[in-house]
Amino acid sequence: MVGVRYIVQDVEAAVGFYTEHLGFSVAMFPAPEFAALDHGDLRLYLSAPRGPGGGARAAVDGSMPEPGGWNRFQLEVPDVAADAERLRAAGVTFRVDLQVGTGGSQIVVEDPSGNPVELFQPAERRG
Repeated sequence: MVGVRYIVQDVEAAVGFYTEHLGFSVAMFPAPEFAALDHGDLRLYLSAPRGPGGGARAAVDGSMPEPGGWNRFQLEVPDVAADAERLRAAGVTFRVDLQVGTGGSQIVVEDPSGNPVELFQPAERRG
């Protein structure tokens, strides 16, 4: 299993987003400041930037954790265009609209705190 930690402003809203829109299941939700979600071999740790947990600790330079940025994890999907339509209809925020390239097609959506998630459909390989 691979683990990724995202800093989110509202853990409960993030849990709802990932479970309702992207097919994650709740592995644990022991406190309002922390949850762990599973999607296949991916475990997503959601931490609020406050409270007693490690997600709320300052960096060596004194900067505090915050959501956002461009680093992201990628979920492979069978039909990214259909997912884009479904997510747009649900009011999900898009950072990058449908992009089609030689390796496949992608969209990048944002969770309620602005963290990016890429949905990727690989291009069909020809023999």
